[in-house]
Amino acid sequence: MSHQNQIKNMLVCGKNMNFKELVENFKESMADSGLIDKTGFEVHDQLNQKFWLVKDLLTPKISNRLIEIANEFWEELELGGVKIKDITFTGSLANYNWSKHSDIDLHIIADFKEVDQDTELVADYFNAKKSLWNQKHDIRIFGFEVEIYVQDDNEPHHSTGVYSILKKKWIAKPEKEEATIDWQNVQDKAISLMDQIDRVGDLFVEGKHKEAYDYSQKLREKIRKFRRTGLETVGQYSSENIAFKILRRNGYLEKLAGLRVSAYDAIKSIKDEPIKITVKETYNIWNDFLEKKK
Repeated sequence: MSHQNQIKNMLVCGKNMNFKELVENFKESMADSGLIDKTGFEVHDQLNQKFWLVKDLLTPKISNRLIEIANEFWEELELGGVKIKDITFTGSLANYNWSKHSDIDLHIIADFKEVDQDTELVADYFNAKKSLWNQKHDIRIFGFEVEIYVQDDNEPHHSTGVYSILKKKWIAKPEKEEATIDWQNVQDKAISLMDQIDRVGDLFVEGKHKEAYDYSQKLREKIRKFRRTGLETVGQYSSENIAFKILRRNGYLEKLAGLRVSAYDAIKSIKDEPIKITVKETYNIWNDFLEKKK
């Protein structure tokens, strides 16, 4: 059931409330349900000491293992002479806002034009390959999952913490800063996106597979631009980025991706359909058969 339908049900039950009060109650219930998880966004006094040495250098054991993983992933792509330019560690575990929800964001840096001049096609290829790899493997270091991403050498990366594993130095060294998060704005944005993803699900259940696929494509691009805008304008504590992280935590991004694939498969599938023959056609077939028997 979409969030819009949930609000309609609340309107039926809450006759003594106006619409605004019902919506506010709905938002509070969403937060209480755990779908809007506000935990894990606090700022620590230091980087995670399981990963970083006293001088804020990545521990050799972890560094070597991540290089090994990146190289093996790259070899599977079979790109001939295209070489890795750098391997970086980024995200919250390369910053002071790490938490139990953090992933190890392992970025492989390459020049996409060395693969093909159509860099958008190359990006789609890498995204497909990294998605398959991330689905296939569940590699964890101290309980944190390793997530691979292939980044174009010319692509701007807006994280405040980026560490070059190959060069053993910070590209962008993080600084501790207090998190200022507008939780009401985050909640509004997250609930709006969750509702839109639920609407894709409603379309799919209703058998409107083409509409569901088109909507999922549009929504995926919208969320991507939504997060990028927040990072470019405000930074890692922008409402857009925090809302994105919430959707990733509560499984809504995975739900959207699953609906997109399922809708596409349904569109391309051909199902068996019963053969419909009218009474007149049946009569003619039998009549022809009997005439031939004479």
